[in-house]
Amino acid sequence: MMITPDTDWISNPSPYIILSEVKNKDVRILEVLGLCQQDPVNFRRENCSCRTRDMLSPQGLLYKQPSVLKGRTNVVTVTPWLAPIVWEGTFNPLIVDSIYKPMHLSIATTVFAVGKYVRFLRDFLETAEKHFMVDFKVHYYIFTDRREDVPAVVLAPGRNVTIIPVPGSNRWQEISSRRMEMIQTAIENQIGKEADYIFCLDVDTKFHGRWGAETLSRLVATIHPGYYEHTHEHYPYERRPASRAYIPAGEGDYYYGGATIAGYVRDVHKLTKYCREQLEADAANSIEAAWQEESHLNRYLLYNKPTKILSPEYLWQDFKAKNNEVQIIRFSQVNKNYAEVRPNVKKRK
Repeated sequence: MMITPDTDWISNPSPYIILSEVKNKDVRILEVLGLCQQDPVNFRRENCSCRTRDMLSPQGLLYKQPSVLKGRTNVVTVTPWLAPIVWEGTFNPLIVDSIYKPMHLSIATTVFAVGKYVRFLRDFLETAEKHFMVDFKVHYYIFTDRREDVPAVVLAPGRNVTIIPVPGSNRWQEISSRRMEMIQTAIENQIGKEADYIFCLDVDTKFHGRWGAETLSRLVATIHPGYYEHTHEHYPYERRPASRAYIPAGEGDYYYGGATIAGYVRDVHKLTKYCREQLEADAANSIEAAWQEESHLNRYLLYNKPTKILSPEYLWQDFKAKNNEVQIIRFSQVNKNYAEVRPNVKKRK
């Protein structure tokens, strides 16, 4: 059974939804801790935050029988808190698609193309159309200060783009830090009324392989490709106690990349709101965490465990080669000259 959020939870002019609307969306109302009204006609949306959908697989679907004895042996596929870690060979795309595609889910995808980073947008969108959530409704929300430079890319039916104007900055760190605030605001103003799930992705990336419904869950994090082979004493956590992103020595699970954040809209809203508040608290004390929003993200996910983790297949780096663990590269950060694309990075002499 998969629980999906009430997508109109943030603001709705009417506190009620009629039964016909529920039937049209093919959902059932789940009573959560006794909060939902047991009304056969309507219910208060602000009190009922979840929907349930059965994990239905069609009769007659033929696929290789799964085994409890054979599978990936060179990587860990489940966390100590029983969240799956998604690697090639841990899921069957045929089964996953047969369950999720009939649900007619709406997927929001945010991407920031600010300043010279707009040059990466065409490759991002064109490769996303080939590999990212194919046959799902996808709404790209492009945050940019260069609307006129947004490329015209042919999108599949049911997929569209919204451009959200944002200011530029002379510091790339400020652009990075304000991302959480802007996503939070966009969820409150628009995305929360339209989407079931949200993916927050970096623009300086390209898709190279399938990225599908196997990545859907309540709160999804991705293991950073630079640190998956290391122990937490080598992670670039914020170690200064004065920062709100502080993680004490001896603590830590994995180091998560800030380039991919995903989950139910409500849960990602909670995450972005938390990170924005912590960033602002640090700024008020003239502190900037080691890796800006990524540092606050890692603290949040340490104490608010993700329900699914994506392996480095879903966040690789172009200068790295595939290895025994990473058998397929699905999404990768492109090689670039940071001094060229970031406003306050000095060029090497």
